[in-house]
Amino acid sequence: MLVWGAVFAVGVRFVGVPTSDPLIAFGWLWLATIAWRNDRPWRTHLLFLRDWLPIALLLVLYNISRSWADDFFAPHVTPLIHADEALWGRLTGGQVPTTWLQHHLYHPGRTPWWLAVVTLVYVSHFLTVPTIAVILWVRARAPWARFMRRWLTLCVLGLVTYFLYPAAPPWWAAERGYLSEPVTRISTDGWDVLGLHGAGNTMNALQVGQSNPVAAMPSLHTAWAMMAVAFFLPVVRRRWWPLLLAYPLAMTFTLVYTGEHYVIDVLVGWVYVAVTFLLVGRAERWWAARLGSPGDSRAT
Repeated sequence: MLVWGAVFAVGVRFVGVPTSDPLIAFGWLWLATIAWRNDRPWRTHLLFLRDWLPIALLLVLYNISRSWADDFFAPHVTPLIHADEALWGRLTGGQVPTTWLQHHLYHPGRTPWWLAVVTLVYVSHFLTVPTIAVILWVRARAPWARFMRRWLTLCVLGLVTYFLYPAAPPWWAAERGYLSEPVTRISTDGWDVLGLHGAGNTMNALQVGQSNPVAAMPSLHTAWAMMAVAFFLPVVRRRWWPLLLAYPLAMTFTLVYTGEHYVIDVLVGWVYVAVTFLLVGRAERWWAARLGSPGDSRAT
């Protein structure tokens, strides 16, 4: 496991965090499971490919199709601005929270220490949920299946919304004059604070070349974080809830501060999480009742 960790650290140092391709990300995670359980026979490790390759391919399709989402409708810009102004304008002097935060906490040409924290929180989006899923796969397959059903359902709901309602983030709106104050996209600037310039260059290239710039509604960054936390809340003592909930709140601050999302995007993302848990939970209960019905031969 130490060898895997060292190789991964070197890769991050010179290439960047493996976020561009789900196949690469899950390849790293597969190698991690092999390193962690290196005493197991190879047929055990090959089960990872059986269970994860279809999911990784679905996520590849999700990434590709997301980039097409702005080909059908013009992106929505002003409704998101007006929503944030209505929700928070009294506290921010009429500004959207992003411009207010950057006015107070960001100065072009400077890289304060907290940008490193912000960047790490931002990048954790690409690693946290897949890592949790792999750990569950290793330790408990039933919770893994429940987790995956919620994760994939949330992704599908978000993707459908990107097609039907393409929405521009604050940095995009500011570049085109929709916001009166400037907004700088600074989600990856923290790599410079950490001295990981290669990682920062890789992330910047991915943001320009492979992401959909008008997929702001809902914020799946925050939705994934909230989904991961909500999944474990029922089995965690309540005294630990504030610590768990600090993660989606930190992600919220990060996304709004760095110009990636409006607060309304985040709130809608949380609603999507609630809808996902409701729909999937009902489907699971329906399926369990169907399997347990006396007339169903599969219940015997």
